[in-house]
Formats: sequence, C-alpha cells, structure tokens
Amino acid sequence: MLRRQVVICNNPRFVQEAFVKKHANFQRKTPQMRMALQPLLGDGLFVSDQEVWQRRRKIVAPIIHTSRLRDFAPVMIETACEKRAEWRGRGDGAAIDALAEMAHLTAEIICRTIFGRDLGQTYAAEIVEAFSDYQRHVDQIDLPSMLGLPEWLPRWRGRAVKRSVRRIHAVLDEIIDGYAARQSNGESSVIGGLLDARDDDGKPLGKDAIRNEAAVIFMAGHETTANTMAWAWFLLSQAPWAANRLHTELDTVLGGRVPRLDDVPQFPYTRAIIEETLRLYPPVPILGREAMAADRFGNTEVRKGALVLVVPWLLHRNPTLWSKPDHFMPERFLPGGDGANQSKYGYVPFSIGPRICAGLAFGLNEAILCLAVLAQEFALDLAPGKVVEPVCRLTLRPGDRLPMTLHPRKP
Repeated sequence: MLRRQVVICNNPRFVQEAFVKKHANFQRKTPQMRMALQPLLGDGLFVSDQEVWQRRRKIVAPIIHTSRLRDFAPVMIETACEKRAEWRGRGDGAAIDALAEMAHLTAEIICRTIFGRDLGQTYAAEIVEAFSDYQRHVDQIDLPSMLGLPEWLPRWRGRAVKRSVRRIHAVLDEIIDGYAARQSNGESSVIGGLLDARDDDGKPLGKDAIRNEAAVIFMAGHETTANTMAWAWFLLSQAPWAANRLHTELDTVLGGRVPRLDDVPQFPYTRAIIEETLRLYPPVPILGREAMAADRFGNTEVRKGALVLVVPWLLHRNPTLWSKPDHFMPERFLPGGDGANQSKYGYVPFSIGPRICAGLAFGLNEAILCLAVLAQEFALDLAPGKVVEPVCRLTLRPGDRLPMTLHPRKP
C-alpha cells in the first residue's frame, strides 16, 4: 500500500510467530496507531514499546489483574443495577439507543474503578464526552507514514483534537492532584494503585505517567466493552432461541437475586454468548505491528518497516478454523465446540502474547455480569427496519446508533 509493505497473518501459525515467537521484532504498534493516540496517551502502555513498555507493564498489569476482580466486581454490579432501575422507569416498548446506553454504563464503571466511586460519578460525563470528541476528529490514516516519511516529521492536528486532549488531561490532572487527600478512605481504585506503585528501582511513577496510564485504561476499558455489549444485544435480538436459553440460565442460577462474582462460573451460556460476540465482532478488528527489522514468515520476506497485521475479523471467520464461521452459535464455546477446542492463536479478541490485553479478565467478567444483571429483567428488540452494519474506526461499532426497544420480562 503506497510505499509500505503489508503482511496479513490469517492462520494460527503465523499469529504465533508474529506475536509470540518473534515478539521482539514485532512488538511496536503501527505508525498509524501511535500517531493517532500519542497526543492523548503519551508513552502509555498501549502505544509504548521496548524498555518503557516493559517497565509499565510490570506496574500496570497487577493493578487490573484477575486477583483484583473482587475489588472491582461490586462496582460493575452496582452500576449495572442502576442502569436496570433506570430502564424499569421507561416502560414496555420504550425506544433506546443500545450503543449509547452501553457506552454510558461502561463509562460509569471504568470511571468509578479508575477514580473511585465518588470521583467516578463526578467526572464520568466530562471524560466520556471529551473522549468521544477526540475519536470523532482524530485522523484514521497516517498518510505520511504510508508514504515512507519519517516519524519525526510533525503531523498536523486540528483544533478539535487539541481541544479534546487539553480537556481530558486537565480533568485527569485535577483528579490526580486531589486524590491523595482521599486515600485514607480505604477504597480501591486504579488511580490509588498507580500512585502507590513503584518500579524495579523503587521509584514512583511521575504525574504524566500516571495520567497516561489512566487514559489508556479508560480508553481500553470503556468503548471496547460497550461495543461488545451492544453487539451482544443485537445478536440476541436476532436469535430468540439463544435469548431463551440465556434467560433460563439466569433464572435457574439466580432465582431473582442480584448476580455476584461467584456466580460467573455458573453462567457458561452467558459467557459463551459474550465469547461468540467477540468472535464475530472483535472490538479491535485489526491488530497491527511494525517490523523493526527484516524478517520472514514461511516463504514471505518481510521488509524492515513493513506493517504486519493480525486481523481478528478475518481470523475469527476463517472457514478452515470454524464451522459455519458467519453464524451466531454460542454453543461452540461450550465443552466440545470448535470454540472451546480452538487454538489460542486462532481466537484473539484481546490480542495474544506478551502484549495481550492486561484488562482481559476485567473486560470479560464485566460483560458477563452486566449482561446477567440486565437480561434478568429485560429483552431488547431491534427497531423495525433497522439494518445493522459494522463500522470500523479505532474500534468496531454497530454504526453510530443501535435503535432498540425495551421489553420487561418476568423470571
């Protein structure tokens, strides 16, 4: 493409080579991704590489590790229950934008877990609006890099992008500056973890580093889960048999009570719905890397600077790996299905290898718990005449809106 070689890996063997065996040469994100996000994320984990990435990964991963789910799950459940209560007041057949509803829900959750309950509720709307504004105006293609121009060449940034960055950074700086006075309340939060963190030399993170990592966690944890939830509602609206099985599982396990984190292992079908949604509509449909040196995949020579793309959108629909690859079949992720038996390099909604998403457990459990809370009492139908088509920007969305109608159900 123009002056860049592009290599697409669409089988587990070469996914493993690119992201695991040859990670050292393919750890760097594409110039497009870095140029699009560096104004906002700085040297944050999502766009950094080599020594900076290694140091930050050691610090950030434990803060959002699986072991911290017990701290964060109550916030997820509490926020989902608030959304459910809000839906109760709207009445049978109420029209909603499911994409916007899920975006609001996941933004509240991520804000409260990053900043703590009080600050999360205070700043959620401001942060969400500023992030949405940034995504609307950021360039989708870095043309200079595709033409082979050097990265030190300044990129033009529109006023809207600069305004959004200033707005987000100002809010994050204000939160970080004021957080120390609140640490005595004992509440667990990501900001608290970042402030307490020390590197291998015992040094704390600087203020800019804390701000950058908080921005990364918000960006990665908000929109990706919101899109997954929206896609799940759409798919369930088209598969009433799957919705019925989901409701039966929730009614049987919960008997009308609120879900808990300990219930998640008892939700195999709920989990399968989320996993199948991630297969069909992976939140990040293209995982790009830049070759730091010349290399080879099989008979293919890879030039230095080439773009190496693992494309979950293609990989997850590869007919040599999946039966009926374009069908919505949650059962494939139950024991014995081709999803349950799939190579871990053939199913990569959270990436794979050293750069696998540090928030994998957080995002997956969040989606399962939120679906359980909401589907306990509601079914959603797609608005008549609506045709849903995927739109890929930084993430894969069901268009700009997902009009659906709410229908209360009785367990």
